[in-house]
Amino acid sequence: MKMEGVGSYGAGRAGGDFDPVAFVKQPQTILRILAWVFSMVVFGSIVNEGYVNSGSERLHCIFNKNNDACNYGITIGVIAFLASMFFFVLDIYFPQISSVKDRKKAVLVEMGFSGFWTFLWFVGFCFLANQWSRTSPNELPLTQGADAARAAIAFSFFSIITWAGLTVRAVQKFLLGTDMTLFSTDHLDGKPNMQPFPPSTSLDTTDTYQSPPFTENLQTSPKGYPEPTY
Repeated sequence: MKMEGVGSYGAGRAGGDFDPVAFVKQPQTILRILAWVFSMVVFGSIVNEGYVNSGSERLHCIFNKNNDACNYGITIGVIAFLASMFFFVLDIYFPQISSVKDRKKAVLVEMGFSGFWTFLWFVGFCFLANQWSRTSPNELPLTQGADAARAAIAFSFFSIITWAGLTVRAVQKFLLGTDMTLFSTDHLDGKPNMQPFPPSTSLDTTDTYQSPPFTENLQTSPKGYPEPTY
């Protein structure tokens, strides 16, 4: 994926007009929406149909009766759902950030979180798939939550791809860096731009005096001493 956009970390000069159509068409926005939807499917499937009972009133996790598997899927799904909304709002506000340092911090946070959540989704996919393969139909009525379990596993895998894509986009923005010509001094370090002193209107001349202050016509001797008079 090629990073489009110029300026500072993928966005131009602060204060520009927001184009919602162009924003929605951005690959990063599409990945962000997909990550939001996939996370909702994962934790929604587990919450709604991920617990079944086997001849008793007690509910068991559909993944091999391992409550840790269900809790893990719900936890990372809910956090990913909230994080997707947070970064979506940040994407909208990002071009309005005038400070280069603040933009860099935002990109670093996004890059670190996206990379970490890619890893957690990978762990979640392996964990859920492993527990589902160990689930015995003799212990649990798998017909009650089989579709939910498969959906949670499948969309955990899809989440790995979307969050990996978001990580790549964040790395590209970070490597893109900053075009310093778009920012003034106060945007770079947060300090007001100091106006230089106006140039002096008076012209300095190299010759302070038009003529030497003292003139003395002395006839010197060959040795350099004044010749005495009698």
